[in-house]
Order: sequence, then structure tokens, then C-alpha cells
Amino acid sequence: MGERLEDLPEDWQRALAIVAHPDDMEYGAASAVARWTSQGKDVRYLLVTRGEAGIATRPPAEVAPLREREQQASCEEVGVTALEFLDHPDGLVEYGVALRRDLAAAIRRHRPDVLIGISYRDSWGGTSWNHADHRAVGLAVLDAARDAANPWVFQDAGEACDPVAFVAFAGSTHPTHAVDVTDHLEAGIASLRHHAVYLEELGDPGGRDTSAQLRSWARQAGEDVGVEAAVTFELRNP
Repeated sequence: MGERLEDLPEDWQRALAIVAHPDDMEYGAASAVARWTSQGKDVRYLLVTRGEAGIATRPPAEVAPLREREQQASCEEVGVTALEFLDHPDGLVEYGVALRRDLAAAIRRHRPDVLIGISYRDSWGGTSWNHADHRAVGLAVLDAARDAANPWVFQDAGEACDPVAFVAFAGSTHPTHAVDVTDHLEAGIASLRHHAVYLEELGDPGGRDTSAQLRSWARQAGEDVGVEAAVTFELRNP
């Protein structure tokens, strides 16, 4: 991996995780969340969609409430008590002023010290291609973080807040920092298993194969930074 990744700073009290879909945080980042909430930190989740288009065999009107319930259970598993949905259309999230405004308004409501997300990069590595919603939301998070602190931008979207210290994106192909999740890896994996309907659609009922993959990723990241298990993040300063 080259130079050893730095430890992700933990001198903060409140984080707002902003992602596109239910289950996005659970593919690794939730183990770090479990660590932070065990330290008494306040971590909140904001989901841009309800993931209603994520299950091809069921109609969106049926899927949305199912995935909302699964996400709530997943949050409880890692100590997250605040969960909010913005109801942008799943699969059709558009980067632009409307999304930036909604995210800036949410940042102003929650007033976090830091923001958490998942990779906005084009690829997860190799020939893979990242989901359009992930790319749109990640870029909008960076811009909305700056917008939220500017009193002259989106003046109808709440009072401007202090700038966040950083935005940390999990799963990036350009990681800069790591979090030791040795004692919290299984909590993060358990949070993913709450997405039972989605995992079944993926052909992994019970999440056995996905759980094994998460353990493998965490152990590889841990080996790279000298701990048993880790989650990596790309830090950006908006």
C-alpha cells in the first residue's frame, strides 16, 4: 500500500454519515461507527434515498418500507439512534444545486463536527464502476459541507454552521487514513446482516458470503496498518 496510513483523527464528538442507500454504511464503515459510539460519540445517519429500486423482484412501494426497517435495525446494532431519509429517487440521484441544498440543510440541522460517507470515486478498483448515486452523493457532500458554513448560500435552509473538520469516505481506492476496528468488526458485520431482504436478492441469504468478504477486507487493511482489523478512509477537507 506504500506509506502506512495515518490514524483517522477522533478528536470530535458528533458525526453525520451521508450516503445514498440503505446498506451503504454497512459495507465496512459501520464497524468504525460501532467503535465511535462505544466511545460515547454521537453518530447520525442521513440517507438520500430509501433504496426502493434496489430489489428487482419487488416493486419500489413494497421495498421502501422494508429497507427502512432494515436500516433502522442496522443502526441500532452499532449505536446509531438518529436516522433520516431525504427521499430522492433511488437510482436517479442527480448531482446539482437541489441535492446540495438538501444536504446543506441537513448539515445545518445536525451541526456535526465531521462528515462520513462512502467512496465517490469512479471505481471500487480494477474494472468495477461505482454506482451513479454514490458518485453524485459523495461529490455533493463535499460541496454541501462548504455550502452549509456559508451564510450567503441557501439562506432559506437554516442558519449557517461551523465548518466541519473533514469528510471521511470509506471504501475509497485512494485511502489516506485507517480506523482500528479489531474490537468492533463483528458489530459492523452484524449490522449488515439486518439487510436480510437485500442480501437474499443478492443470492446470499443470511449474509454468510458477504460477512466473510467484510472480514477479509478488514483483515487485509489491518495487516497493512499493523492491527488485526481496520477500515480505511479517504479524508478530504472541503
